[in-house]
Amino acid sequence: MLTSFFAKSKPINITLVLVLLSGFFIAANFQNWFLDFEILKFFKILGVFLALMLALFLLNFIAKKNDLTQRSAYKILLFSVFCASFFPLLQDYNVIISATLILLALRRIISLKSQITVEKKIFDAAFWICIASLFYFWSILFLLIVLGGIIIYSPRPKNWLIPITSAVCVYLIYCSIHLLIYDQFYLISDWYQPYNFDFSNYQSFKFLTPISIILALTLWSLVYYFSIIQKAGVSLRPSLHLILFTLIIGVSVGIFAPSKNGSELIFFFIPLSIIVSNYFDTGRDKIFREILLLILILMPFGVLFIQNK
Repeated sequence: MLTSFFAKSKPINITLVLVLLSGFFIAANFQNWFLDFEILKFFKILGVFLALMLALFLLNFIAKKNDLTQRSAYKILLFSVFCASFFPLLQDYNVIISATLILLALRRIISLKSQITVEKKIFDAAFWICIASLFYFWSILFLLIVLGGIIIYSPRPKNWLIPITSAVCVYLIYCSIHLLIYDQFYLISDWYQPYNFDFSNYQSFKFLTPISIILALTLWSLVYYFSIIQKAGVSLRPSLHLILFTLIIGVSVGIFAPSKNGSELIFFFIPLSIIVSNYFDTGRDKIFREILLLILILMPFGVLFIQNK
């Protein structure tokens, strides 16, 4: 039932996913958004909410446009239940904005395969990632995806200089704004966030439960994803490899993240949603997929119950 319903990408499917993610976002931010009401804070949180909705649509667009998955609603459903399982993620406005900007960059990188306006796409991708790093420093690691795109699609010498140009442009623009507002230069020390290898927060039951389920799902889905890569056509295979590389970078961001509260996992959830979606699209054991999808949908509700005990 569930797999058949979400196997299609129709307005009703997308609407239900939007309602699910919206409900959990409102629940996570109800205190700040409504009870401690301030007009500026209200519009700030509203802007973050719209950014999260945009991230959902961007993920759906990227996967459909580049044939990374079948035309199902699994990817946006998975991304929603992953995010909804971590309230600190839904309360971290900087990480949501940063992840949305990373999706804008990923869209430009994967579109390099068309070989149209390659230089502009490389500049745009690096530009979005550098801006994302202003909100969440360790998202700067996604510049490696830009380099990966250059290696795969257009390894001409001049293209290697374009990300540096983007970074300089972002710094000059932001430094000018910072100087105008605060009357001082924006320094690297203001931008940098120290890494943290303390994972003790993950031992909490409210984090350990969803992380364990998601990690098991990741390992299970990767087996299918590798077989899909092997069977994919020559034109599609580089894009699938980039998604896999994005997953590795997402894990790296989580490892270096200064705060281990679940919010850092959003960068991991972006490529993971595409990879797991491929399993649900191609997996043969329908009963097992039904049970697994039901567990994933119930997961954020279970975490919510644990938090409120």
